[in-house]
Amino acid sequence: MIAALTPIASAAAEEGSSTFLVSPNVGLMIWTLLAFGVTLIVLNKFAFPAIRDALDKRVKMIEDSIADAEKAREESDALLAEYRERLKDARVQADEIVMRARKNAETFEADSTEEARAKRAEMLDQTRRDIEAETRRAIEEIRSEVADLTVLATEKVTGRVLTDADQQRLVDEALADLDFSAISGERRN
Repeated sequence: MIAALTPIASAAAEEGSSTFLVSPNVGLMIWTLLAFGVTLIVLNKFAFPAIRDALDKRVKMIEDSIADAEKAREESDALLAEYRERLKDARVQADEIVMRARKNAETFEADSTEEARAKRAEMLDQTRRDIEAETRRAIEEIRSEVADLTVLATEKVTGRVLTDADQQRLVDEALADLDFSAISGERRN
């Protein structure tokens, strides 16, 4: 190997300097440019289209994911608006029940004697029990709907079916955040 390098080194020494490695050689430049051109053609034909297709597919997948997430958000907003409307209706109904009960009590009080007063007290108690029972039933119905809507919205947003434990935890968290005291007449501490 040393013997093979000796003629090259002696040729370089004959030229007068050791710059033969950096001096331009036209033949080497032509072969380098030819190899570069062939490599570029092969890459353009095989590698670049595959890379471009993979990037296009990735962009499409991301755009679809964004669109799906936006649609799920809009649906959950619609469900939340529907829930709020039902809650408002339940409050109005509870107020109407209370108002009707008060009117009934006032009418009975004005028109009755001592016996009517006793009967009125009994009817007021029954009406309160009915209001409380109806309010509890309405609250339980709302809670059930909130639980169903929460699970449905979460499944749509996450794109997967929740386990029973996840559903229960999600429902408990959602119901804990809601204030039903305005409907039931209780105060939350």
